[in-house]
Amino acid sequence: MAIYFSAHEVKVGLKDRTRLKAFITELFRKEEQGLANLQYVFCTDEYLLQINQEFLQHDTYTDIVTFELSANPEITEGEIYISIDRVKENAENFGVSENYELHRVIFHGALHLCGYKDKTEKEEALMRKKEDEYLQLYFER
Repeated sequence: MAIYFSAHEVKVGLKDRTRLKAFITELFRKEEQGLANLQYVFCTDEYLLQINQEFLQHDTYTDIVTFELSANPEITEGEIYISIDRVKENAENFGVSENYELHRVIFHGALHLCGYKDKTEKEEALMRKKEDEYLQLYFER
């Protein structure tokens, strides 16, 4: 099992990566979802827009795109692309630190891979609840 962080044409101030990797592993364990490999790619709005257009046929900016690559639904092998531009803008709009918003999006992607969706109001409410739960757990330690 491995979790990787990389950046594509952006700088990311992600501290304590070892602790974060252990926490993401714990998140998957708590959600009873197996984890083989997970790659986080931090990028620009433009790069993520290209991915969104090419693979999802969405012509909109977004903060995150998540791909499950495993054929086995019980074991995750995924890629999560996060726009640092959106993270910065969302942090300002929500009145939170960029670090807090970055972690929210990191956990949001992991929750998607654990089966959580956010297309309906009910799904979105549950997703927000789970994000808040994991953010509290992470930052209170």
